[in-house]
Amino acid sequence: MRQFILFFLFLSFSFTVFAQNDTIKVENLDKPLSKVKFSAYLETYYIYDFNEPENHVRPNFFYAYHRHNELALNLGLIQADYETEKVRARLALMTGTYSNINLAAEEGVLKNIYEAYAGVKISKTKNIWIDAGIFSSHIGFESAIGKDCPTMTRSLLAENSPYYESGIKISYTSDNEKWFLSGLLLNGWQRIQRVEGNQTLAFGHQITFKPTKKITFNSSSFIGNDYPIAEKKMRYFHDFFMKVDFLDKFEIIAGFDIGAEQKQKESSEYNVWYSPILIAKYNFNEKISLAVRAEHYNDENEVIVVTETQNGFQTSSYSINLDYKITENILWRIEYRSLKSKDDIFIKNENSVSTNLFLGSSLAVGF
Repeated sequence: MRQFILFFLFLSFSFTVFAQNDTIKVENLDKPLSKVKFSAYLETYYIYDFNEPENHVRPNFFYAYHRHNELALNLGLIQADYETEKVRARLALMTGTYSNINLAAEEGVLKNIYEAYAGVKISKTKNIWIDAGIFSSHIGFESAIGKDCPTMTRSLLAENSPYYESGIKISYTSDNEKWFLSGLLLNGWQRIQRVEGNQTLAFGHQITFKPTKKITFNSSSFIGNDYPIAEKKMRYFHDFFMKVDFLDKFEIIAGFDIGAEQKQKESSEYNVWYSPILIAKYNFNEKISLAVRAEHYNDENEVIVVTETQNGFQTSSYSINLDYKITENILWRIEYRSLKSKDDIFIKNENSVSTNLFLGSSLAVGF
């Protein structure tokens, strides 16, 4: 794998320069090599959490934008893509507070890998690919790249489901591009390296249907065990969302996640958690847009979020978000968000409280 990455980087830097989303082709080079492209992404942020944590660390169920009262880098990303008619590959390396906390369980330089995979097209007549490596998650409508998301901060269901995964997948896109189907064999629930003592692989699927360019339906799943074999507990998870775009002015996203995990090894009883969400976004013009979000996360048995309180993690959140596109590749955002939990799971002035309010701003640059 290391040799492949070094060879890939050598080809990329030797034959292609990428800037402002355009590829500069050097004369007399083979066509496949001219299809290597470079891109980069940088997102800085400032958040003021009104609970004022002294250690500057926000609640532990936030993995992006989790620093309080300091200018910080959420994500810095450098990406190289190579694609021909039958072969494709991507290497994306990252740094920032997102990678520090969200990949804390990974060892060494694995914390700095956003994506690293290679794929081959296996059909001459159909768009069918097999890819292997480290990917962005097939679950949900949000990613770590803020500019691609409808709001500045990620939703509770995105923060507490996989951002990334590793394994192998087969995917099919229909000729009219209305259907996308994928099956995955994975190392676990947001894992590059498997848990020590875990000998079971995980599985996933994704089905995306776009009846028109303005409407998207998506169904994604995860089935697997994320514990050592002695503590094996099967986890079943499903994500559904739909997007509707009205006249390029008004967008609605509705989603619902639900999961179930065995209470004990070989148990027939399950702990269940779920999360509904609704986001509405309005584009005033090409530069200014406004988004509002309402969501609830119910994990009473603390499968995903541990609070050690009587009612577990049962939290609602509301936010309002203003975007201003300074240029085609620079996005400035400001967001106000409130959270209200059934139990006193937050800390303010060394006291437990049930609410958390914060105001934040980010600046994202892609090139």
